[in-house]
Amino acid sequence: MTSGALGRIATELSGLPEALRRVGEVILADPAEAARSTIITLAERAGSSPATVTRFCRAFGFTGYAELRVALATETGRAAQAGWGAGVGHEIGPDDPIDAAIEVMAAADTRLIQDTAAQLDPGVVAKVADDIIAARRVLLVGVSTSGNVATMLEGRLRRIGIPCWSAGDAHVALSEAALMTAEDIAIGISHRGRTREVMEALAEAGSHGARTVAVTSFARSPLAELADLVLTTASRETTFRLGGLAAVHSQLFVLDAVYVAVAQRTYERTNQAFELTISAVESHRVERG
Repeated sequence: MTSGALGRIATELSGLPEALRRVGEVILADPAEAARSTIITLAERAGSSPATVTRFCRAFGFTGYAELRVALATETGRAAQAGWGAGVGHEIGPDDPIDAAIEVMAAADTRLIQDTAAQLDPGVVAKVADDIIAARRVLLVGVSTSGNVATMLEGRLRRIGIPCWSAGDAHVALSEAALMTAEDIAIGISHRGRTREVMEALAEAGSHGARTVAVTSFARSPLAELADLVLTTASRETTFRLGGLAAVHSQLFVLDAVYVAVAQRTYERTNQAFELTISAVESHRVERG
């Protein structure tokens, strides 16, 4: 991982062992300073050892601290140049004016999408798109807010002729998964990757030979371990928008990337589908006055 490091660290911080979590907290508190620090200095600031810092780096896919420093320097420099940091990390108080709340939300969501794009693997997106196109049918599984995201992708894929279904009910998801074969693909969506219903459905589909994909903010989650392919999302919480609610924009962005990749690969068919569907619903549009 050479980009999106800060987003991944922020997302997975709470699940780290205490010693590694302290290192992550120091990095997130001042990423630019961490990029300038030696491994000894960072270890002292975190109340740990250089060996712990090295373990932290390897936990996030870096060979060592030197590689992490380069990633931090690149990311903080890019963020400063783009002005992404304004408003990030600010809390929204009950008496704050709405324009201030909107500014904080906009900053957090902008950074969230940038973090997601930075850590998204184009190769995995391409593989998922190819599998969707080749599949006999596509099953999307998610509950609560992730279920709403699954439903949105289902609508987009069905409109361009992809045989796709979404399931938010555990019994329906398991029943659909039980009928899958090696010609199918199942995509499970869960912010923390620990939603039992999603995990069970993905495991059931996989047991019948279907290709399985996890969409989660936690690359080392149980859901990710079940899947053949993993698409990671970022999550940047703000006041009143915690956990899965904060991850919705990121999930939509990742799945939209998959949708675009599918549409690119089926360009002629997709354009024809657009023409047919636009014509079909045209009579339901109100004419301009």
